[in-house]
Amino acid sequence: MTNILTHTLDSYTIGYSSVLTDQQTQQLLSVVNIPAGDAESVLGGRRMVNIFEMADIGSVAVKHYTRGGWVYFFIKDRYLKWGNIRSRIEFAWLQKVRRLGVSAPEPLAFVSEGKLFYKCWLVTREITHHQTLAQLSLMDERHAQQLMPRIVDQVNILIQNRILHVDLHPGNVLIDRSGRTFIIDFDRAHIYSGEKNRLRDRYVRRWKRAVNKHHLSQLLDSSFEGGLNDN
Repeated sequence: MTNILTHTLDSYTIGYSSVLTDQQTQQLLSVVNIPAGDAESVLGGRRMVNIFEMADIGSVAVKHYTRGGWVYFFIKDRYLKWGNIRSRIEFAWLQKVRRLGVSAPEPLAFVSEGKLFYKCWLVTREITHHQTLAQLSLMDERHAQQLMPRIVDQVNILIQNRILHVDLHPGNVLIDRSGRTFIIDFDRAHIYSGEKNRLRDRYVRRWKRAVNKHHLSQLLDSSFEGGLNDN
């Protein structure tokens, strides 16, 4: 396991695996509370992200964690501290899945503010000029299908290591300009205790439900289910 270092500054806790300079830290804390753009994905997800240039690193994405459902209208972005904070959990998962060979964003830092109730943010290297697999499939169905074997390979790695992403669908797969694929949103991932074939079935059901609900190409569904290994 890669070491995660943390330190506190005023009311903030900052974590990282490679130490940030004072300049980078101050830069980061100056942007985390800037309201993020509410970018609606094809699947209707709320992806609250700000992009900024970090000194000596380049373009990074700052993910804001917000609540879903009706709770969002009462407590938008505060969480009760019970165990590890959400951004630290996702930071650790990104480290783990990348070590296993899964293509996921590079985690750079995580930040939290508050004690009993906290807000938090995750900082990753930006995937520039990207679109979701769902968006691509609506514009270029053939190209989307050509990318499916790469995506399926990544999911097979997760299954072999008993990792359940929980919400894997074509809106949580990003494609960059060169055609590289990235799986995102690992904050609710966990180790699955059941049989691997049942884990495979869970991935298939979640993927199929999204494809059908949002009227995406059925080729995404057949390529996904057909490419996953039987366990």
